[in-house]
Amino acid sequence: MKNRRAAVLAASVAMAFGISMVTTGCESGGSGDAGGGSGGDATTFSTNPTGTLSAWAFDNADEVGKARMDYAAKQLQGVTIKMDQTTFDAQKFTTRLASGEVPDVVQMDREYVATYAAQGLIMPLDKCFSANQVDAKQRWYPSVVGDVTYKNQVWAVPQFYQPPAIIVNTAVADAAGVKPEDFDTSKPDALLAAIAKMYKANGGVPATLGFDPQPTGQMYLWMIGLGGKLVDDKGAPTLDDPGNVYPLELLKKITDAQGGYAKYKSFADSFDFFGEQNQYVKNQVGGEVNYQWYPNVLSPYAGKLKLAGVPFKGKDGQPVAVATGSSFAIPAKAKNPSAACKWALALTDDNSWNAAAEARAATIAKDKSINTGLFTGQPAADKAIKEKYVKSSGNAGFDQVINTYYDVVGAGKSVGASPAGQQLKQELTNAITSALLGQKSPQKALADAQTATMSAYKTVTGG
Repeated sequence: MKNRRAAVLAASVAMAFGISMVTTGCESGGSGDAGGGSGGDATTFSTNPTGTLSAWAFDNADEVGKARMDYAAKQLQGVTIKMDQTTFDAQKFTTRLASGEVPDVVQMDREYVATYAAQGLIMPLDKCFSANQVDAKQRWYPSVVGDVTYKNQVWAVPQFYQPPAIIVNTAVADAAGVKPEDFDTSKPDALLAAIAKMYKANGGVPATLGFDPQPTGQMYLWMIGLGGKLVDDKGAPTLDDPGNVYPLELLKKITDAQGGYAKYKSFADSFDFFGEQNQYVKNQVGGEVNYQWYPNVLSPYAGKLKLAGVPFKGKDGQPVAVATGSSFAIPAKAKNPSAACKWALALTDDNSWNAAAEARAATIAKDKSINTGLFTGQPAADKAIKEKYVKSSGNAGFDQVINTYYDVVGAGKSVGASPAGQQLKQELTNAITSALLGQKSPQKALADAQTATMSAYKTVTGG
């Protein structure tokens, strides 16, 4: 049995650095860049870079990553690519920059981007895009670009966006007289009634959850999706925004209806989240919020399962998703920013994604598995991959789940880029936990989280 939080973290790391990912790494590289490595707006970007490109934090390449790297290398024929395939570490990043051991490009979660932008540690990339005739608004979903936009500048080349939605276990739902459409987050009374029908307990201990909301693992979806606001247009945290109270109150009602948060969490932590005895196989959930990658986990057991997909809905009843993912950033003192720019853009162009999708399709055919698609962060690439590679599996329910993710991917919203992104994530987690446990009111929990996050924000930005 796997610890739930560890499982979700492991999946996030797999998404960011392995599955459907590219890898590379870092050593100090040569120049060959027309603009040098001064960083900032003064940097110019050559479209014909030479020399050496050093890249860091591109680890655990699978067939998708290898195909993309092979394609990108062919686009930089005059560049020697050196790769350090160790995992990104925030402390190591700042230490390396301070020591002068500066890689040319680094793969990192998008939550870090605004932090390093505010500190002047990475370059704005608007000139990188324009030099290579790339329109960020055309290549990526607006929500994805929003994740790496700070002070009206784009600071990283984003990749991947695997939206969340609700996967319904219709075996449990049907037995309780609940329909997939009853999992409607825009209608809390109906949702809570459905949960009550499906929830089962033995001796006061949960045995089947009617609905697993993943309150901390999917906290951005709940907060932003239900009308909250976590970051203002300047990147300052807004955890105490009045709109954030409603999602937290609803989450408390959902967990209280299923034994209370402590019992809910203990039960959910026991799920074999990635294993053959997962919560769907064992009928431990009637429905659960999951990212798009989770159908890949369930695909080996599709023949044992009865599933349906339902979009998460905002208060207005419209589908909504929240963008998260990784990105390529160029340090301010990179020696070869032109090569870094062209390489990152090559990894994310349509031909690169097609090569990746072809490689993934070959693996799926060999394994006799189900192709759930690749969610690249780019509408054109997503559409092309779906049309060419995502075919009927013969399992109508599973196919409908896959289609649900494609239906909601365009409804994404950005959390917003904040220099206090990592602190915001931690403090929001703390606020949700304390409110759901009844230790603090939602308003008090959010106010305390705002105080702590604003302190971090002021430290990073100098006030």
